[in-house]
Amino acid sequence: MDISSVIDGIASGAAANIKVNEGDYTGKDGLLYCGKCHTPKQTEIGVDGSGSIRRVMCLCQCETDKVRKEKDAQKQAEFERRVKAMRSEGFPEKQMRVWTFANDDMQNSSITTAMRNYVGHFPGFLKTGKGLLLYGPTGTGKTYAACEVANALIDKGVPVLVTDFVRLVNTLQGLSGERQAYIDSLSRFTLLVIDDLGAERKSEFMQEQVYNIVNSRYIAGLPMIVTTNLGIKEIKQPSDIGNKRIYDRILERCFPVEVNGGDRRRNTIRRDYDSMENLLGL
Repeated sequence: MDISSVIDGIASGAAANIKVNEGDYTGKDGLLYCGKCHTPKQTEIGVDGSGSIRRVMCLCQCETDKVRKEKDAQKQAEFERRVKAMRSEGFPEKQMRVWTFANDDMQNSSITTAMRNYVGHFPGFLKTGKGLLLYGPTGTGKTYAACEVANALIDKGVPVLVTDFVRLVNTLQGLSGERQAYIDSLSRFTLLVIDDLGAERKSEFMQEQVYNIVNSRYIAGLPMIVTTNLGIKEIKQPSDIGNKRIYDRILERCFPVEVNGGDRRRNTIRRDYDSMENLLGL
């Protein structure tokens, strides 16, 4: 097939897709122009070395912009579908899907700022596998803070799983020979958020499984956010040797952040009770 035939094919295909609309006009150069944006709807192509020229239809600027916008809209719609699927898979509890920076009551603004900064610098933290260890008393907002990070990263298209040590260990307990495969599958999540370190039952089996989970992230160089009600001294100087190797691994990769403040859980319950009393007229 010669070049002239190829150009004929291109020209006929373009002509079939590009219409001449009312208001279009022929310019001084003899090319067809769009009546809206006043840019060419035709272009000239050299056929061969003889100097022969063929005119073929092309997209004007407004049609080019329209096509680009349609493609961008399709990409955005697909991205939003993926984010929705990630959020559904990433959170075991639906309420966590709305634990976001936008819904933060800012009772602990310094922690909120720290979590925002972690998200902002996440590409760098990902390269080094650096995560966070959020520790402090019950009800101070550790899990909420971790979920803020998770939701913000999912919004950016980063796969995140939020779970807890008890759920992970219970799952592993029922798998027998497939335990390592399950642990390895967690590596498809760029960030793993594990709640309630120390809440799992104490046994050699439990400690071994927790260590395997933590160690797999360590080896893969993937970050974790771990929350715990344990004090920092208990984490750095555990009395149990089984816990020591777990905590040492976590501290190697997770920067400890103390989450203090009032018991937000109790405050929330109190507000709910007060609201119910008002509604019931008690």
